[in-house]
Amino acid sequence: MDQLPQLPLSKPMPTAPDIPLHDIKPLVEIPDYSIYYLSGVMVIVVAVLVALAFFVWKYWKQKNRHTLRKEHSKLLHEIDFSDAKSAAYAITKYGHTFSSDDSRHREAYENLISRLAPYKYKKSVDNTIDSEAKAYYDIYVGMIDV
Repeated sequence: MDQLPQLPLSKPMPTAPDIPLHDIKPLVEIPDYSIYYLSGVMVIVVAVLVALAFFVWKYWKQKNRHTLRKEHSKLLHEIDFSDAKSAAYAITKYGHTFSSDDSRHREAYENLISRLAPYKYKKSVDNTIDSEAKAYYDIYVGMIDV
């Protein structure tokens, strides 16, 4: 096989830095703000999710509050006075739900609790609650709105 003829080179081939650039601009660094845009969008999304979670929690709390109020109202109306000690504790527990409605409820609740105190903190008590405490109980139960 014949070898290909050698082409005569008058000059050596220029290397990359030696090539003159005509009408071509040098590379320019373009600022990249995408990380800031992404961060801003993430902050907005998190804020919306937190606000949404807050409103869902508030709605759920409000919904359950009415259910709790209805349940405690029903339990207050069904208290059995045959055991004075357990009745006094039940009235204290379930009546507290309605004590923060307004100042009248708070005063009535405090009066009722002061009348029931002798039945709660003793080892043995009479099994009958006096008529005055029952009258305060009836007033308090009559004031409850559900």
